[in-house]
Amino acid sequence: MFEQVLQTIRGYDRVIIHRHTNPDGDALGSQIGLKHILRENFPGKEILTVGDDARRYGFMDDSVMDNVPDEAYSGALAIILDTSSKALISDGRYVLAAKTVRIDHHIFCEKIADVEVTDTGFESCCGLIAMFAMECGLTVPPLAAKSLYTGMVTDSGRFRYDSTTAQTFRLAAFLREQPFDTNEIYRNLYASDLEQVQLKARFSLKIQLTEHHVAYIYTDLAEMESLNADTFTVSRGMVATMADIQGVDIWVNFTETEKGVLCELRSSRYNINPIAVKYGGGGHAKASGATVASREDAMSMLRDLDLLAQEAV
Repeated sequence: MFEQVLQTIRGYDRVIIHRHTNPDGDALGSQIGLKHILRENFPGKEILTVGDDARRYGFMDDSVMDNVPDEAYSGALAIILDTSSKALISDGRYVLAAKTVRIDHHIFCEKIADVEVTDTGFESCCGLIAMFAMECGLTVPPLAAKSLYTGMVTDSGRFRYDSTTAQTFRLAAFLREQPFDTNEIYRNLYASDLEQVQLKARFSLKIQLTEHHVAYIYTDLAEMESLNADTFTVSRGMVATMADIQGVDIWVNFTETEKGVLCELRSSRYNINPIAVKYGGGGHAKASGATVASREDAMSMLRDLDLLAQEAV
């Protein structure tokens, strides 16, 4: 599956690695992991990473991006990871590169790169990068293994989601052959300070249900400005407060920003991806996202989700 990717990498002295905006553990893990795999196996190449700030995942080693000038893209290869659409790529300068590669595990939305490897059978993009290293016989240094394992953990929900397969565990075992501290990973991922616990409690009280038991939270701009929390913490971080409510199979978190309403869609049973795509987003069958222009559009999305829940019953 990766032969063309490997041959393409061999042909360029400079490789610049991109991923999606507002990175999660999988986006950063695949980016950092690939960076250090390529540095280990191709010491003569210059391997760089670009993108917006790691924020919540700033605890990950080497999560600070490189300062890359525009001219560095001349004659370079750009690799785009964990991204289903052009609009989601952090740093649009990938178009300046001589050649582009995309490796992704989301549902295919559009062609992005010259060389494309997309496979929804992987629980994470980190899993894809681990398979790339395994299939191509590449050495995986400890930092790369730790980064990739972190992304596998986050995108599989600690190996709980049904995207987790026997392949997931084989790849995790492959990475665990390298020395790194899993306690450190879990401590940074799941430990909560008092403010986070109180924020989750506040958002639990905000949960509402539609007629057909779609759970949702709506946070308007005025409330956002009153919270001592960034957008990612509220949008991506609080959607999980609705994950384990009995009788709720679909849930969505709406968060107003100056640029639109962020919509995080989740389901434990149904494919909500087509609804995310309808509103300009994408992702996975049971975990997708989109950004809409207004509260009215968000409520239209909510009605579509409620209709899906009704039809499913």
